[in-house]
Amino acid sequence: MLGVKTTCKDRWRQVLSEAKRIEEKHLLTLESPISPAQTDEMKDHKIQLVIPRSLHAPCKPEQQGWLMRVDELVAIAKERDGQGTWQSALL
Repeated sequence: MLGVKTTCKDRWRQVLSEAKRIEEKHLLTLESPISPAQTDEMKDHKIQLVIPRSLHAPCKPEQQGWLMRVDELVAIAKERDGQGTWQSALL
């Protein structure tokens, strides 16, 4: 499941209600930095935060190791698709 929010604030919790039965959740945002308290909550709720690599720097070092880059998410999607056909559907 991929949720996309321009800003997270407390809106990231919407992903929880939108995907209650989905175990693996990803949240893509352009907001940075995100507070350590929020990223800790996201971890507790099994939501993987995805932020463009260029926005990782303002985050604390302990957060940076946990953040996922957009290219990593794309690689996972391609791997799971098996053939890369998902990309043509987006164009």
